Amino acid sequence: MEFWPWSEAFEIGIPEIDEQHYWLVQQTNRLHKALSENSGDLSVGELLEELMDYTMNHFIVEEEIFARLGYPETQAHLQQHTRFCEQIMDLLMRHDSGETVGPECLDMLKNWLTHHILKADKAYVEFFRQHGIGTTRKVG
Repeated sequence: MEFWPWSEAFEIGIPEIDEQHYWLVQQTNRLHKALSENSGDLSVGELLEELMDYTMNHFIVEEEIFARLGYPETQAHLQQHTRFCEQIMDLLMRHDSGETVGPECLDMLKNWLTHHILKADKAYVEFFRQHGIGTTRKVG
């Protein structure tokens, strides 16, 4: 059983972004599996680094669309992205210094991503659709 099963509720109807959200959920599940199996600190550290890299690339995709379309809530959304990156970087640095951050990281990822996808990301869907971006294609 997965720690965090993908749900259609997370789909916002923009295929590229839905696929990236799906990857983030799956990466969280991989982190949970690594922690459950005590697969070693290196694995957890690698997963956190991959998560940080991928998340930053995902944010760049969203932010490029915001800039191109002139999304009016860009600044508030960017602040959420910045805060998330700071939290992940903090967890990664604490992990690298020997602290056990796995359970805290899982809770933060699941809670933050759920709230961000269902609230902040869904808030821009209609604006994007009005500008010709978005379809309904399922992922996962």
